[in-house]
Amino acid sequence: MTFSLIARCAKTGQFGMVVSSSSPAVAARCAHVRAGVGAVASQNVTDPELGPLILDALGRGADAPRALAEVCRNRPYLDYRQLMVVDPEGRTAIHSGAMALGIWAEAQGRDCAAGGNLLANAGVPAAMVAAFEAASGHLGDRLLASLRAGLEAGGEAGPVHSAGLKIAGRLSWPLADLRCDWTEDCPIAAIETAWQVYKPQMDAYVQRALDPTAAPSYGVPGDE
Repeated sequence: MTFSLIARCAKTGQFGMVVSSSSPAVAARCAHVRAGVGAVASQNVTDPELGPLILDALGRGADAPRALAEVCRNRPYLDYRQLMVVDPEGRTAIHSGAMALGIWAEAQGRDCAAGGNLLANAGVPAAMVAAFEAASGHLGDRLLASLRAGLEAGGEAGPVHSAGLKIAGRLSWPLADLRCDWTEDCPIAAIETAWQVYKPQMDAYVQRALDPTAAPSYGVPGDE
């Protein structure tokens, strides 16, 4: 019920993920990023616990393949899970269980990996990887280019209703965490619009956290 891409920005060291699904609030369950550590997608019949566990393994020094193998060892119901991992060196690893739903596929690229299930066709993840690698600009721009490419390549077999963009910068909290948890319109378009609004203000929100005395005002009535 999902198509997604995880990635590392080789220039900034940021990690991010984009995801869309016919299910509600997909990013709340599937998107996992941690500053300086990596990004993980946990999808299909989702076990949200797996994302933080794999990030923990990466944080202990395991690379993406070893972190995935470590967490998956003796784990029940792995045939129902689809997992993707990227580590601080841009190495990737994917597990797609035999019980992945419908048409499912996966693809790996430079600093990125994509996967999906209940897809319109098996070419969707490869289209997402190609779009990410071809795109330029901020990691968020490149992630959204890949998500849009996945949709245009066919996306999910049915209509999608939720989407999300999540990015880890250098702090313990996400640099960006934009979600559309349900819409009858296009959730990917909603996230693209939110990103265009949020991106110019993003650094100011970081500055307010680090030093409010040096941060710009919010520019709203009552805020001098």
